[in-house]
Amino acid sequence: MAPEPYRILVVEDDVDVALYVRVVLERAGDMAVEVHHHGRDVVDHVRRLQPHVIVTDLELPGVHGLEIVHAVREVEPELPIVVMTAHASVDYAVRALRDGVSEFLQKPLDSAALVDVVRRLAIAHEEQRTRSRRSILAVGAHPDDVEIGVGGTLAAHAAAGDAITVLTLSRGARGGVADERQHEALASAELIGARLFLEDLVDTHIPATDPTVGIIERVVAASQPDVVYTHSSHDRHQDHRAVHEATLIATRGVAEVACYQSPSSTIDFRPSRFVTIDEHVDAKLALLECFASQGSIRDYLDPDFVVATARYWSRFGTGRACEPLEIVRDAGGVQSVARAAHRASRTRQEPA
Repeated sequence: MAPEPYRILVVEDDVDVALYVRVVLERAGDMAVEVHHHGRDVVDHVRRLQPHVIVTDLELPGVHGLEIVHAVREVEPELPIVVMTAHASVDYAVRALRDGVSEFLQKPLDSAALVDVVRRLAIAHEEQRTRSRRSILAVGAHPDDVEIGVGGTLAAHAAAGDAITVLTLSRGARGGVADERQHEALASAELIGARLFLEDLVDTHIPATDPTVGIIERVVAASQPDVVYTHSSHDRHQDHRAVHEATLIATRGVAEVACYQSPSSTIDFRPSRFVTIDEHVDAKLALLECFASQGSIRDYLDPDFVVATARYWSRFGTGRACEPLEIVRDAGGVQSVARAAHRASRTRQEPA
């Protein structure tokens, strides 16, 4: 399978120049170009496309190219930005570079130089992204546990390019038809590109020792997680408590472990970290919609309830929607994961 092309976002009001840039870059064979003719909504385009490089004109209707640079730097500090202009002195080019521009190209553009600069920056950015990607493991007792607890957080990880593994230890036979819930779990995992391990322990009788510990250890060995999310010990459901205990044993070599809230969590659930998921509420709702067999019998899956819960926890964090976490172990990586997730959203303030 051929590698995916580098995604290039071009902002150029001159239609002829924009077409020239697109043709030159796409003919290089390893780049896909998206063109916009104004600087409005450029941040939204960056969040959606997750480009490897931005190529922008300096003089745009209603906005200066350096304004675009500053706006993009707020959400994607490391994203390479190439500025094109027909009118610039050496001093101006130096100032632009100091303002966060990666490269400066003089018009009329040289096609070979354009390809060389954009490709070099795209390769470097992809290598940086690959180095910063992390492996995330979310462990739940039943289908939909993980999505309820950290669905928004996992969506942020997915948007940041992190590798996500979901381990569900039972098929939820006591809460529905096991085959139906299996298909629902698979559909949910597919939405965020997660690798799903679906086990068949007996619902409501999951032990805190083996085979639960052994299963989790095998998945840990397979996924090599940097961060683990699991149930809290402060929970009325015996399966949730058992999974919590087994996870702590099986992930003893993982430096970052956090516990999420379940609908059955008790008032002793004491989160100390609040992940801002403003950009990922819709994604969380889409994950929960996959579990249609539960929607009519589980009030906590109602979208209004989910949104209201996230809104409530935001009073302790930032933004308008948060997911709460009890931190069990944190070697600094849980916090850095949120910074990585912020490459795709404005969720930098709180850790994931």
